[in-house]
Amino acid sequence: MSSQTPPHKPRVAVVFGGRSSEHAISVVTAGAVLRAIDREKYDVLPIGITTDGRWALTADDPERMAIADRRLPSVAELAESDEGVVVLPVDPTNRELVYSEPGSVPKALGEVDVVFPVLHGPYGEDGTLQGLLELSGVPYVGCGVLASAVGQDKDYMKRVFTSFGLPVGPYEVIRPREWERSPEAARKKIVDFAAEHGWPLFVKPARAGSSMGITKADDVDGLDDAIAEARRHDPKIIVESLLRGREIECGVLEFEDGPRASVPAEIPPVTAHDFYDFEAKYIDSAAGLVPAPLTAEETVRVQELAVAAFEAASCEGLVRADFFLQENGEFVINEINTLPGFTPISMYPRMWQESGVSYPELIDRLLQAALNRSTGLR
Repeated sequence: MSSQTPPHKPRVAVVFGGRSSEHAISVVTAGAVLRAIDREKYDVLPIGITTDGRWALTADDPERMAIADRRLPSVAELAESDEGVVVLPVDPTNRELVYSEPGSVPKALGEVDVVFPVLHGPYGEDGTLQGLLELSGVPYVGCGVLASAVGQDKDYMKRVFTSFGLPVGPYEVIRPREWERSPEAARKKIVDFAAEHGWPLFVKPARAGSSMGITKADDVDGLDDAIAEARRHDPKIIVESLLRGREIECGVLEFEDGPRASVPAEIPPVTAHDFYDFEAKYIDSAAGLVPAPLTAEETVRVQELAVAAFEAASCEGLVRADFFLQENGEFVINEINTLPGFTPISMYPRMWQESGVSYPELIDRLLQAALNRSTGLR
């Protein structure tokens, strides 16, 4: 009687947490991914990155990774040790992870076939982690180095969109050196922008997400506080004029025949908040309308624009594209998210669910696409 070797199950390292201000939301996203991933098809290794940058082995416990009683989770609470470190060799011939603790012999954790990064913001979503994985020769879910960097930096994102003929709204960028040379001149640049485009303004960190650090400044009296809040997250800030219209989102997912767009969603006006901020998104669970109540023509148009944005930024895997449908019937693209939220209330999974792709299937498609894609130039 012959025995058969069981088929190899790809080993997935789910990497989450990180050093950005979106640390907690990354933990929540990872919990949703861990809960939904097919354990009969994949072996899973959760790896958390603490707020100070340490890679830690963590508990595979999605229940502890959710927002509970308005309390945000952290990697530190999930780490198996306060000092243990996971190391990924920067060697494309060796994908074996090593775990070490002070005073102990390093322990091999085995090879990883694919990384599912669910980090949001700088030091994870911005191309830094993607560059490390390229150097290590490890396949990973989602966009590559360039698209991740472009998708994180709202300044260059808008420049790319403009160069490809995609419609963007008025904006102004203040770079760190401008603050260093003359804070008064930098502030005047914003005031002059408001004089041309009107109040209110949205003052944002140029390289943050999850609505972190964003303030709506209704007049010049609120400007200094808005600038300080944005610069608390990023020394480079972007200022946008108010676009009056409906907030529409659309998911893009890479299939075997190329990227496809989901049914769009609409973020309705949030009555308890000044705009769709962090609290509205993650604490108070503001509900979006899926699918968005658009005409057939509007739906086709926003789907076309979402795929065009995906292609313009050289994206791979997945993207959520956010738009404003203005009162004149024209769409303006606000931004793309190369690693949109996967929390239970996140719009990206909901849009694909409505499009016929369940949450577990969505996870599987992303992993299979990553496993079938080479690292390096492509």
